[in-house]
This record gives sequence, C-alpha cells and structure tokens, in this order.
Amino acid sequence: MKRGKNYRNAAAHIEPLKHYTIDEAVPVLKKLGTTKFDETIELSAKLGVDPRHADQQVRGTVVLPHGTGRSVRVLVIARGEKEKEAKDAGADFVGAEEYLPKLKEGWMDVDVIVATPDIMGEVGKLGKILGPKGLMPNPKSGTVTFDIAKAVKDVKAGKIEYRVDKGANIHVPVGKMSFDEQKLTENIKVLVAELLRAKPAASKGRYLKSLSLSPTMGPSVRLDTQSVAADVK
Repeated sequence: MKRGKNYRNAAAHIEPLKHYTIDEAVPVLKKLGTTKFDETIELSAKLGVDPRHADQQVRGTVVLPHGTGRSVRVLVIARGEKEKEAKDAGADFVGAEEYLPKLKEGWMDVDVIVATPDIMGEVGKLGKILGPKGLMPNPKSGTVTFDIAKAVKDVKAGKIEYRVDKGANIHVPVGKMSFDEQKLTENIKVLVAELLRAKPAASKGRYLKSLSLSPTMGPSVRLDTQSVAADVK
C-alpha cells in the first residue's frame, strides 16, 4: 500500500523494529499527528483468548482518570423520581414516553443509553435497533441500574467499555492528541491494568500477545508487552 507524504513523515519518528515501553511510546505518539483536527489515540490489543468460548470472553468497563477527551451524550430512560436524579447528574436526554418511540423510529443522537431495570422490558424490544449500534443498556457495563446518578457521572467522567471481538482483538480510545504526555500515560496504564485484571481463568499461555498505540490517521507504535505488563502491576 502506498502511503501519503504526511503518513510517511510521521512514520519516520518510529524505529521500525522497536517495541516501546509506555513511557517511551507516548512522546513518539505526540509527533504522529497528520491532520488538523484533534485525533483520537487508540490502544489496540491482541489477546490470547478464544472468544468462541463463553469462559474466555473479555468484557468490562473502566473509568479513565482523564477521560477520553470526547463529549459524551447520555440518554437516561427512566420514570418518576429517577428522571430528576438523571437531570441533576447531567444527563443530556431524560425520559421514557418521549424517547422510546423516537428510538424505535431511528433517532440515534446519543453515545450512551442508561436505563433503570424496571423499564428494561420495554427497552429490550428495541434490541435489534440498539444492539448493532452498541447502544443497548447492559448490566455488565453498568448502564442498567437504579443508581442513575453514579452511572451518568461515571460516563461523563470518562467511563469506557471494552469488549473482545471475534478475532480476539480489543480497540479502545485512551485520549486525544491534545492531551499532555502525563495524562495519556496515566490513561493507558489504567486501561492495560484493567485488561490484565480481566484475564479469564480459562485463558492459557500468553495473554497479551500484542499491544499498539495509534492516532486516528497515523501509524501505530508497538509496545513491549512484557515490560508494559510489569509496569502496570
């Protein structure tokens, strides 16, 4: 594949065969921006699991200490006093009678949907619409709960969900190119520590097979999995 000039110039900052520590990688990442917009930094991981087996699924949530740099629009589907709780916590959209029909009609101007357990019977009917968009509330991600205030505040503070795909890969945003090096470093270390914590007991052999960091439009920086694992423990 022929790469553009900006991409090639950015890639020149990376030593081709080197696998970096996190502290080494972040300063290099800051030199890799190839666009005028504030690119997202993403961590990609290849895990030593077989996602076809239920006992080797890797899925969960983590609150990044400095957020993702992205403004998150939150819809809370609830009734009664929980509506006020959601509004007070900073939810962007709140309600059931108004938003359930809108979602059914295809309205998707939100990033996260939180719902109370008592209303999931109605929300569940929208599974075919919300599921493919990654918007279906789920107890495992903390988006089905009666503690609406905590759920909204966590999402607004930088709570993200990670989930292994069919190829045993995970891709998660860890910040923006505009973040200073310390914030990026701390976010990355918290995420890697969480992935290690989430290692399934059924996973055998090498768990972290590869790790890399990359901006939206730029080249990736490969990490040394052993040093990274030791660093975050």
